[in-house]
Amino acid sequence: MSAASPPEVVARLATSPTVAWGIQLVDTATGQVLAAHRPDQVQRTASLGKVLLLLEVARLLESGDLDGSQQLVPRPDDLVGDSGLWRHLATAEMQVVDCAALVGAFSDNLATNVLLRRVGGARAVEETAVAAGIDDVALHGPVRDVRGPSDPPTLSTGSAAGLAAFAARLHRRELVSPGASERVAGWLSLNADLSMVASAFGLDPLCHDDADRGLSLWNKTGTITGVRGDVGVLSGPAGAVAYAVLAEWDDRAEPLAREEALGGMALVGAAVRRVVEGA
Repeated sequence: MSAASPPEVVARLATSPTVAWGIQLVDTATGQVLAAHRPDQVQRTASLGKVLLLLEVARLLESGDLDGSQQLVPRPDDLVGDSGLWRHLATAEMQVVDCAALVGAFSDNLATNVLLRRVGGARAVEETAVAAGIDDVALHGPVRDVRGPSDPPTLSTGSAAGLAAFAARLHRRELVSPGASERVAGWLSLNADLSMVASAFGLDPLCHDDADRGLSLWNKTGTITGVRGDVGVLSGPAGAVAYAVLAEWDDRAEPLAREEALGGMALVGAAVRRVVEGA
């Protein structure tokens, strides 16, 4: 494991001529920024904006305006490709809370679209984000296989600073209510994608909702062509770090940049792990 500190790792990544990085690492207890590079740059974040949908679902469950046991049935235009498990299952309907778990665990696109329609669309999600004081994190609409000229050009956008602030506040149970924050963190603790920053933590990708060797994690990842993103909180015996690491590149011009991005994310993860372990 790399012995480099967070500032050293981030400084190294910042010199890349091929990958555009957005990075912010924050001590959740003190709010101290441990390292950052272009933290205020708003860029494409693939599926990371789905955290706002989960927050809206949790808010409605807490307020009693949404029944978690309600069965949701997809419409034909909800079905899209790529990430998710539901589209491979035989079940034709699913409870609200199970849809939220699928979004947290597998970034499920079908569950995302069904939930988004149920809560009132991207406008309702945005209103809750604004009311909660969440800056520079946005979900622009449903997941689409094809984006036409009238559609938003990408699913979600955000900055590393905005996403790291979201993560730190969620960890401190400050978003909407302690109960709503707890729900969202619980759903995100199921995430099976530990291929990015979390690849350095040594956790079981299919079962890490409990502490393992003193480490606890929740995170959300995002993947589209030319983009990787990972936001979350790693907790350990020496504290907790909220991280947001965004990578973007021209996939046609730089076909090996994906490997560079994933390798750089692992280096950031190793540095974060050393901090929370007190190394």
